Amino acid sequence: MSRQAVTARELGLTTCHACRLLVKLHPEHHHVHASCPRCGEALHLRKTNSLARTWALLIAAVILYVPANVLPFSIITTLGASEPDTIMSGVIYFIHSGEWPIAAVIFTASIFVPILKLIIITFLLLSIHFKSHWRPNERMRLYRIIEGIGRWSMVDIYVVTIMAALVHMGSLADFTAGPGAVFFAGVVVLTILASMSFDPRLIWDAME
Repeated sequence: MSRQAVTARELGLTTCHACRLLVKLHPEHHHVHASCPRCGEALHLRKTNSLARTWALLIAAVILYVPANVLPFSIITTLGASEPDTIMSGVIYFIHSGEWPIAAVIFTASIFVPILKLIIITFLLLSIHFKSHWRPNERMRLYRIIEGIGRWSMVDIYVVTIMAALVHMGSLADFTAGPGAVFFAGVVVLTILASMSFDPRLIWDAME
């Protein structure tokens, strides 16, 4: 049987999180604070408290996701009559109006992607907690997916912001963002921070 490949951690190598410089830590630096020689950022073999921070951000995002979908996302006032819309009611409205592409974009960016990110991050955390050896390469790909698509969940927030700025017709009509938009923005930000605080190298630590 061939010998397992030597890891960067075994060689005392780490990457600066700020400038991405590969740095070799001396043995005396393993238990003290070391700094990047190029940018001065603190160096760590693994992100400090990565799992605890990621769990905290994930739980907060799950909590905010409920009011984000229950409370009105946007409020349209026409001739004094207000009509609140949640994310799902907006998707249904565009489907009934025949605007399938718009409905598909809103559903994907506001419902499918956030749920997918929450599920994947939970799965990755649990796999590390139970020291799973299941398909580490596929788990890395899952991490890269949520890291890459997370920011596109802000599409709905951009739409609401633009509509609120453009749709202003005095006493005839008024468009305002509802409280659901604030909670949804919180979900997006928290999931982005959760994916940033997660250290994918922990996936491989369980394989050693």
